[in-house]
Amino acid sequence: MTHMEQSDETTDGVLTGARALKKRLRNEIRSARAQLPASERDRFARELAAWEPPSGTRRVSCFVGVGDEPDTRPLLSALSDRGIEVLLPITLEDFTLEWAVYTGEDALAQAGYGLREPTGERLGHAALSTVDIVLVPALAVDGAGRRLGQGAGCYDRALAHVAAETPVLAVVYPSERLSEALPEEPHDRRVNGVLP
Repeated sequence: MTHMEQSDETTDGVLTGARALKKRLRNEIRSARAQLPASERDRFARELAAWEPPSGTRRVSCFVGVGDEPDTRPLLSALSDRGIEVLLPITLEDFTLEWAVYTGEDALAQAGYGLREPTGERLGHAALSTVDIVLVPALAVDGAGRRLGQGAGCYDRALAHVAAETPVLAVVYPSERLSEALPEEPHDRRVNGVLP
């Protein structure tokens, strides 16, 4: 299994329709991401860093893009430079997320699954309920806000802590904003839009 993907098999070993389609889509999108030129990745990272959160935004949650994910490091620095506190996830063994404040790239450590995580004080699972905007990783998003994640369900579980009025935005490359509907399962949480 790649990244943090959990098994897609049901108890009898047969893939469900939605799970099988998600698995195929994940493989296709990961392959396409691997082919993105460095110049396109860099341009997209600059676009992310130029994003202006709505006036009054005090705290945002984000993630550190790794591998072929969009590079969020310039965005993290830009938000911090604007005086906005950024919470970053810490992935636990049970694939739930705790949160800690981003204090700079020097305070990030290598973690499991190839992730980079903050080393500061852990604020717990519910810290996500204190943010003004939630930025989540995704492999794709459709027009109705269905999000295709990496497959472990970390963010689907974490988003249960987010108030209904808090905007949740997925960070995906432009080619990953899909017009066709993505498969959806009962545990999947939708997003309100994409960034930038």
